[in-house]
Parts: sequence; C-alpha cells; structure tokens
Amino acid sequence: MKRKRSPLPEGDDGRVIANMNVDGMPWYDARADRAGPTESGERTELRGRRQKMAALWGALTAAAVVVLLFGGVFFLVILLMDISWR
Repeated sequence: MKRKRSPLPEGDDGRVIANMNVDGMPWYDARADRAGPTESGERTELRGRRQKMAALWGALTAAAVVVLLFGGVFFLVILLMDISWR
C-alpha cells in the first residue's frame, strides 16, 4: 500500500519568498508565468509613534555604522599613505 505524500514539507506554509521559475532551468513551467505575479506576503504597517520611532532609530543606527566604517577605512588609508611617503 502506498503512503500519500504531503505536497508541502513539514513547517512549510506554502508562501513564495523568491520565484525560482526561471526560463532555461529544468523545472521551468511556462504555465506558471501566464498566471502573473503573486504577492508573497503582507506589508507590515507601523502603528503608533513608538513603532515609527523604533524603525527610524534602527535605520539611523545602521546608516551610522556604515558611515563610521567607511570613514575609519578612509582615515586609515590616508594615515598609511602619509606614513609611507615620508
């Protein structure tokens, strides 16, 4: 007796994160492209001032880290050039 196989693995809810149906791949299905794009998830809305400020603070912190890293590397390169050209 054959056991029925579940269409989705355990823990999979069926949402598509990245469509891997690419022309030229062995698993390409042209019928799926005719259906058009599907939305894979819902947009998260920021509700309230506290959530908006937390998102803003996170974005500014991430940007500050990047700026400090690039600035530090630039400073070290200039310092190394100054030391090596004396």
